Amino acid sequence: MNAFIQLEKISVKFRIYHNPNPSLKDTFVNWFMGNKKLDDYRDFYALDEVTLQINSGDRVGIVGLNGAGKSTLLKTISGIYRPHQGKIKIRGKVTPLMELGAGFDPEQTGRKNILLYGALLGFSPSIMKDKEKEIEEFSELGDFLDLPVKYYSSGMFGRLAFSIATMTEPEILMIDEVFSTGDGHFVEKSTNRIQKMVEESSILVVVSHNISHIRKLCNRVIYLDKGNILGDGSPEIVLEQYHQKILSIN
Repeated sequence: MNAFIQLEKISVKFRIYHNPNPSLKDTFVNWFMGNKKLDDYRDFYALDEVTLQINSGDRVGIVGLNGAGKSTLLKTISGIYRPHQGKIKIRGKVTPLMELGAGFDPEQTGRKNILLYGALLGFSPSIMKDKEKEIEEFSELGDFLDLPVKYYSSGMFGRLAFSIATMTEPEILMIDEVFSTGDGHFVEKSTNRIQKMVEESSILVVVSHNISHIRKLCNRVIYLDKGNILGDGSPEIVLEQYHQKILSIN
């Protein structure tokens, strides 16, 4: 079964409030002046009718300036965000590597968080129990797994999150600026593991500001700007288009 991703006119919008917490005085003045619109906001489209087809064998790099919609696109494909309009069709299991450790409970031990984080990734407690030894060995945390994660250093926290998130064999691998974490030794281990996951996945979609990573990993690049696709094709052509954009604003 070949994996694929189909997006048809996908839009994702966020509501930006100019005064999210109006004071009692603001509320009274608005009411007295007859302004019934107490919530001053505007809609911001992070993705604007994006249509995209990604097939088995594609290694896609997503580039663009900050706020272009890169992470929003990955989160929409991963099911974290629901589009306000459009259709998404996906064949294959999606493994997202982004915002590692975002679901950790700081009051619980590392071992408890293995179960909790695994559940967020869609894995049953029995699967996570089977993977616990592997996660313990790869993270090299040892007895620290029996401590609440609120006592972890940032490096230890990253090691555990990375070890849990990368324990699977993905069909569709989504990476958002996650290439290394921890000290030099662990950086090498994590880089090698990601490389192995990339090789075994049917589809790779990666967001990175590091153009060398994009050139190394990808056979296709998509250039996003203000929620729209401005370029989609070979890395040489699209990265040059993106480079010219950067030069024009510097």
